[in-house]
Amino acid sequence: MPCKNMDVQETYFFMYVLTRADGHTVGNHTYHHPDMSKISDEASFRKEMDDVANLFREVTGTDMAMYYRPPQGKYNTSNLKMAKDMGYSTFFWSLAYVDWNIDAQPSHEEAMEKLMGRIHPGAIVLLHSTSKTNGEILDEVLTKWEEMGYTFRPLSDFVGTLETGGENAGSQVGSENESGNSGGGRILQDESAPKT
Repeated sequence: MPCKNMDVQETYFFMYVLTRADGHTVGNHTYHHPDMSKISDEASFRKEMDDVANLFREVTGTDMAMYYRPPQGKYNTSNLKMAKDMGYSTFFWSLAYVDWNIDAQPSHEEAMEKLMGRIHPGAIVLLHSTSKTNGEILDEVLTKWEEMGYTFRPLSDFVGTLETGGENAGSQVGSENESGNSGGGRILQDESAPKT
């Protein structure tokens, strides 16, 4: 679902479906999409992460970004520690809606209402690439968000603050909201918001 008409770098979190398009970032979303809150042993956790990373490397010839998004936002504290120990930065989302069900896609109006009404400074937006609606409205959404004063930043802009103890210090960024099944995130910054 890359946005072709705007200069926006997107981050995709994939399971076993791999793509690398137009310089966008690809992060790890596990191989089998399990409920990660039920995985507490390191061998099982590592296998979920490594299977995707190894397949991505085999297909693309490059390494995927060291970003991790737990399926459905489900995790336990040992998962977060294991991801961090493996070198991953864990990201959650702060804005999502039920767009992942391909058999029950929201109308354009429903999607726009949710996306416009829930946007906020510092948002990490989860939009599923399987959504036909998202593909059809993405240019309009991004344009409206720009008109509202938001800019788009890649996750890499936030990883440094994790490592240096900046405003987003910690091993994870964002917050879980509605559950989804795979997709990517965009970080938005309200340029008119006061800097802290």
